[in-house]
Amino acid sequence: MTTLAAKAEPHEAQPWWKGASIYQIYPRSFFDSNGDGIGDLPGITQRLDYVASLGVDAIWLSPFFKSPMADFGYDVADYRDVDPIFGTLADFDALIARAHALGLRVLIDQVWAHTSDQHAWFVESRASRDNPKADWYVWHDAKPDGSPPTNWQSVFGGPAWTWDARRGQYYMHNFLKEQPQLNCHLPEVQEELLAITRFWLDRGVDGFRIDAINFSMHDPEFRDNPPAPASNTPRTRPFDFQLHIYNQSHADIPPFLERLRDVFDEYPDRFTVAEVGGADADREMKLFTAGNNRLNTAYGFDFLYAPSLTAAAVREALENWHSGGSWPSWAFENHDAPRAVSRWAAPGQADAFARMKMLLLAALRGNIFLYYGEELGLDQVEIAFEDLQDPEAIANWPRTLSRDGARTPMPWEAQAPQLGFTSGKPWLPVGPNHATLAIDVQNADAGSLLAWTRQVLALRNGSPALRTGDIAFLDAPADLLAFEREGEGERLLCLFNLGDTGRHFRPADAGQWRPLLSTGEVTDWTVAPYSGLIARFEV
Repeated sequence: MTTLAAKAEPHEAQPWWKGASIYQIYPRSFFDSNGDGIGDLPGITQRLDYVASLGVDAIWLSPFFKSPMADFGYDVADYRDVDPIFGTLADFDALIARAHALGLRVLIDQVWAHTSDQHAWFVESRASRDNPKADWYVWHDAKPDGSPPTNWQSVFGGPAWTWDARRGQYYMHNFLKEQPQLNCHLPEVQEELLAITRFWLDRGVDGFRIDAINFSMHDPEFRDNPPAPASNTPRTRPFDFQLHIYNQSHADIPPFLERLRDVFDEYPDRFTVAEVGGADADREMKLFTAGNNRLNTAYGFDFLYAPSLTAAAVREALENWHSGGSWPSWAFENHDAPRAVSRWAAPGQADAFARMKMLLLAALRGNIFLYYGEELGLDQVEIAFEDLQDPEAIANWPRTLSRDGARTPMPWEAQAPQLGFTSGKPWLPVGPNHATLAIDVQNADAGSLLAWTRQVLALRNGSPALRTGDIAFLDAPADLLAFEREGEGERLLCLFNLGDTGRHFRPADAGQWRPLLSTGEVTDWTVAPYSGLIARFEV
């Protein structure tokens, strides 16, 4: 048995966010209140009763700020305003009020590594080399031969540098050329980001999810990245051919996070979580959350792009968050990754796998994130090239799987036009088989995945062992994940068969374990394929 955490504090003393379940809403795709085919803030507000009925603690809203939408809101043109396609600041205030009335906390995205090229700061910065915003972005002279300053590559394809004739310099962008890199090393930029933080916390926001935080600062000496070692993994973009040592992950990031935490500590019960991707994500997540003066938690891409879900991978991911200090977060799906049932479930096993996966997610130590529609078992939708919206997929078609397939409209009503999402033409096609998974269909079925999700979250919410307790892994047969959770006198056994063959695991004192929830068949401690069990030890 391997124990990975020190004894948890009493449940009553824990902050609300520790062990919380958080529901991600992609605003464009959740519910359209005005018939323009794009989901909006009033639409979210109208449907918050449904979200609250799931039993989650909080919602996380993907970007709704003013934006030209080159990357669907991750190119921000004004951090203090709502894009008109989503509504107004008054609509946002109404959303906050309704969410809080329902007992839901509200997290919002903050995208600080870059802005839109239409942001007023960048418009001013590119106008000359001596204006007040001249150094707010990452500019550099060309090499003597006119080529870019470094060999750094963009995540979305091509060099991470674009020439600007107005300044006669290159500007840096880790993503699209329409997303120029903010110079977050600059004290004035940091002060402005902290002022933006206060703006939203003063409006009642309960926390931030900080996007791509490890891309926010770079090597000020502008050294070239070294090549990545040879690999059998297919490489679909130049970015994959380098070790990203100098274009990201600079040592100035943690001190800025400490300044951010100082601001958050001025407001009670607020929460920060970061997204951290890349080859060094595990180390960086622990670095960014170390101690009590940085971020509260972080999540990586352990499962978001994994082609399969294995017992060994889950155990390894949790063991990487060693005892003491950092608190993890976990997600199986989000707006950047293909739907999990399409990646992981064997043919004909989508429903069984989705149920097992939901129970497993709820059993993990840390915070858990659910992506809209995950509770319904939505699968990845194949989007025709002519309907693609994702700029990365369009640029790299057909080698890059479109993110659009995981961003399709939420199916509210099976028999309604556009499955009840909009009265107009939706910005993306509805899933062709999502009618059978629609919310009204599942609400009417006590045995549905939606009903199961509510059961699972109710169990987690009422269990100090699951929310904040210790975790100890047990040796088990291949494909079987076995661990115990323990906290406040509650001891739970968790068994999950991630394989296609039944697996037997008889615990010590087998007669004293009482099943609480199980999915699939568990008979005489033999766990059927794609099945799971949580049992409580009773003396």
